[in-house]
Amino acid sequence: MKTTEIVSLLEKFEAVVCTINDVECWSARELQELLGYSKWQNFENVLDKAKIACEQAGEDISNHFTYIIKTIAFGKGVETQVDDVMLTRYACYLIAQNGDSRKPEIAFAQTYFAVQTRRAEVIEKRLAEHERVQARVKLTQTEKQLSEILYERGIDDKGFGIIRSKGDQALFLTSTQKLKQKLGVPKNRPVADFLPTVSIKAKDLAAEMTSVNVQNKELTGHDPIEKEHVDNNTAVRNMLLDRGIKPEELPAAEDVKKVQRKLEREDNKGLNNIN
Repeated sequence: MKTTEIVSLLEKFEAVVCTINDVECWSARELQELLGYSKWQNFENVLDKAKIACEQAGEDISNHFTYIIKTIAFGKGVETQVDDVMLTRYACYLIAQNGDSRKPEIAFAQTYFAVQTRRAEVIEKRLAEHERVQARVKLTQTEKQLSEILYERGIDDKGFGIIRSKGDQALFLTSTQKLKQKLGVPKNRPVADFLPTVSIKAKDLAAEMTSVNVQNKELTGHDPIEKEHVDNNTAVRNMLLDRGIKPEELPAAEDVKKVQRKLEREDNKGLNNIN
């Protein structure tokens, strides 16, 4: 395909995009013409295949294919109403994948929407990684605060370690050592560095609850505080179970320190490119 053809198609695809509730969408009627389909009936067959692919991918079809009624003007004041479908980028990608790749327009669309979809996937993955790193940082801050509160109530570092371990056992129904073995965590590393985001946040919530209740209930001494922390972790676990989440069955996540270094390198690379 010549450069001039690519530029022309790119301009056409970008010209018909619209935004609905902050989501980029394309009209199926307009996409039909862009992809070189002269008859709506033929294009509907491709739409049906794309919807099947969407469903098989585990996506909700209604999130990507929205049916509407469109009014079309034929000149001299004559108008008619036709069915149309508003399509997300992902829906357009599926349509292109199920189209006739011999058509140059389809070949272009397959690449165009694949690149855009991949870009969205990369952004989504990076945001998820950033959220996990921030959750880990927050947990560290919460546990530091809890340690300071407990120190004022006669709990030294060793005692705090025991209390924290008992809390983990209540949350995951296993000892910290066995959890490390299951997740493949090095002996000298905190288990939280290899937990998925939801587990990190669960530990953080339980620790926050312990901090609040130790002060509000004016708890002192190892046993009452340990019981409080175990009870809070048990409460958080029950909440997760109510939503169908068993924290001990979740797979290990990538070393959060590696993720953080990667994000920092990408940030520095971006800044260098700007400068």
